[in-house]
Amino acid sequence: MTERSSRTRRLLGRLVTGHGGPDARFGARLVVGAALTALAAVPFSLALVLVESHWAPLHRLDQGVAERLHRSALDHPAWVRVLDLLTHVAWGPATMRILVAGVVVWLLWRRAFRLAAWAAVTAIAGGLVGLLVKNVVERARPHLPDPVAHAPGFSFPSGHSMTAVTSCAVLLLVLLPLVPRAWRPLPWVLAAVAVVGVGYTRVALGVHWVSDVLGGWLLGIAVVTATTLAFEAWRGDVGRPRTTPAEGLEPEITTDEPEPAVRPGTR
Repeated sequence: MTERSSRTRRLLGRLVTGHGGPDARFGARLVVGAALTALAAVPFSLALVLVESHWAPLHRLDQGVAERLHRSALDHPAWVRVLDLLTHVAWGPATMRILVAGVVVWLLWRRAFRLAAWAAVTAIAGGLVGLLVKNVVERARPHLPDPVAHAPGFSFPSGHSMTAVTSCAVLLLVLLPLVPRAWRPLPWVLAAVAVVGVGYTRVALGVHWVSDVLGGWLLGIAVVTATTLAFEAWRGDVGRPRTTPAEGLEPEITTDEPEPAVRPGTR
């Protein structure tokens, strides 16, 4: 028993420190990636449980914010037109998807095929997952007197909010390496303004509850986390160093260096 325990400890040590074989390292990355993805999905799962259970404090928050913003909208019709322009044009899903599609085309032109695939999969997966959850939860949209806007379909999570998160994440993680370091806080600020702004417009127009917006943000973060960890696993397999959100997903995009082939003995 002692010898077997010693072998087990040595094996675990090699996996943790990265001194195992290629298969062991790849397996360890998959396990860690799956664990982190599950962890990122916990906040959304909690929000879903609270919505489905009609948790009283959350219900009061939804109702209170919706009523206050609705009264303000009725008193300021010009502001409603501004909100409508922001939510459908400036920060609308169509605009976000066009920007992401443009980035994907540019990446294909640069022959950054895997990064292009990551961007496309993140955007498409976000849309499909959000639609699936909407149809499973089937939460009704707010019903307010004298509504200033209408939207089709179900309410939870907010598709606009989720699209804003996934699209801004794609744009940031792909394009940050092209931005001088001194200017890199600016794209993050712009992305935050867009994401928060979209959420505000959806609630202010009376087509979503606050919890719908929070759910959209959290589910979008979970999707981006899952696809990003998968991309990082590929980078590890081809011998590229790990990256951080501050430097972008693939800093090498600033050069004309082609995508490396997988090294012999790895996968």
